[in-house]
Amino acid sequence: MRGRTQLFDPRQSMRRADYEIFHYRDESLSDVEVHHHDFFEVYLFLSGQVEYRVEGQLYHPQSGDLILINPMELHQPILHHGKQPYERMVLWISKAYLEHFGGEPESLSRCFDTSLPTHSNLVHPTPSQREQLQALMEALAQERSGGDYASSLCAEGILMQFLVLVNRLALRAPQEASAPEETPALISQVLSYINDHYQEELSLELLAQRFYVSKYHLSHTFSKVVGTSIYRYIILKRLMIAKQLLQSGASPGTVYASCGFGDYANFYRAFKSQYGISPSDCSGEK
Repeated sequence: MRGRTQLFDPRQSMRRADYEIFHYRDESLSDVEVHHHDFFEVYLFLSGQVEYRVEGQLYHPQSGDLILINPMELHQPILHHGKQPYERMVLWISKAYLEHFGGEPESLSRCFDTSLPTHSNLVHPTPSQREQLQALMEALAQERSGGDYASSLCAEGILMQFLVLVNRLALRAPQEASAPEETPALISQVLSYINDHYQEELSLELLAQRFYVSKYHLSHTFSKVVGTSIYRYIILKRLMIAKQLLQSGASPGTVYASCGFGDYANFYRAFKSQYGISPSDCSGEK
């Protein structure tokens, strides 16, 4: 039986310290920009016409597929409006909360680890596994919103069962169905270079010179594949890393330079615009 659904909530920040779960169903939806979170995301695709872009990789999910996003990955759903409603269940889990459950070699965050050779953002379960995943998510949503005796304990048990299953599926040998659309070699190389050199001076002109292509070709191809401009991708990557450093206790005065911002004023404006708070608020400095 279908659980209660809701329209898409555009907020991209958690209101709870542990986890949140949503069951979205939209007949029409505006485009969603490339973005990132401070938390882990598990996305169960149910219906509609959508592609999913993660760090330049383009996935074509089928009904029942999972998409796994870690906090350091820029991502974006690409919607193609059709007759079917766009329906999906989404689970957000905070990093601190997930770290409480299991250490190596049984960490429940392994399914999000992009360094693993078999890692894929898209997991393609069998029909019976899809039914099990959806049933667990619906049960979790019901217990999370319910007020029955020990509902929070019951919900936590369901969440652990769900995450163990997700990890088992994600850590198996990759299947052909999990493969993304091939990213052009040029863009893969540029993304890798940006991620390795984000603290240095970077620009469209410098990257075009380094990879021996025209600025127009690089700009056009990058935007088409990644879903945003080179300039915005660089800024988002720097801000993402800066926020992680601030939350780990680094001071704003050292973070801005180590993340490639030329001066603190530019860093402050970009950070405040993206996250709605100042760098010092994020780090806890007064």
